[in-house]
Amino acid sequence: MIRLGLTGSIGMGKSATAAMFRDAGIPVHDSDAAVHRLYAGTAAAPIEAAFPGTVKDGVVDRAALGAAVLNNDAAMKRLEAIVHPLVTEMTINFLAQAEKAGHRLAVLDVPLLFEVGRDRDCDAILVVSADPAVQRARVLARAGMTPEKFQAIVARQIPDSDKRRRAHFVIDTGRGFEAAQRAVKDVIRTLAGR
Repeated sequence: MIRLGLTGSIGMGKSATAAMFRDAGIPVHDSDAAVHRLYAGTAAAPIEAAFPGTVKDGVVDRAALGAAVLNNDAAMKRLEAIVHPLVTEMTINFLAQAEKAGHRLAVLDVPLLFEVGRDRDCDAILVVSADPAVQRARVLARAGMTPEKFQAIVARQIPDSDKRRRAHFVIDTGRGFEAAQRAVKDVIRTLAGR
């Protein structure tokens, strides 16, 4: 089974692209969704211990946690040391189930794929990209997003140009939904032969 890493900087269309793979019958492991489940489960207690006051009623308060770690490299490293091993365990289980089900291709949707070294777990890499103006407009349209928060997030990610250079496949999501769908089908045909 081929493990395709799907990544892209914030606002580049990664979630929409992952949905296109799902719609085509390809299993997708969404690392962000895994983190959400962990924040409401096994990660809540260790996060509260490391960052007191960030858990409410047994669930991590993302706004409180964000305030505790944003622009604080040491705090971010503490958080990653708690969460990343748990996400890795969930990923291993997902891949085992996909392979057992006979899938020829599985997608690992990881926002910080290169930044955390998860590209080493993949057979091929797909990067979604868009013009910087498109990216900025998409992100600033999100509820609660500010230009400062956007810049802080971008600062933690390697540049889009570096990601594209390291990718086996690049999809420009700024060219529209139908063009992206055709590109996804091409990737599936290339990697899974269908």
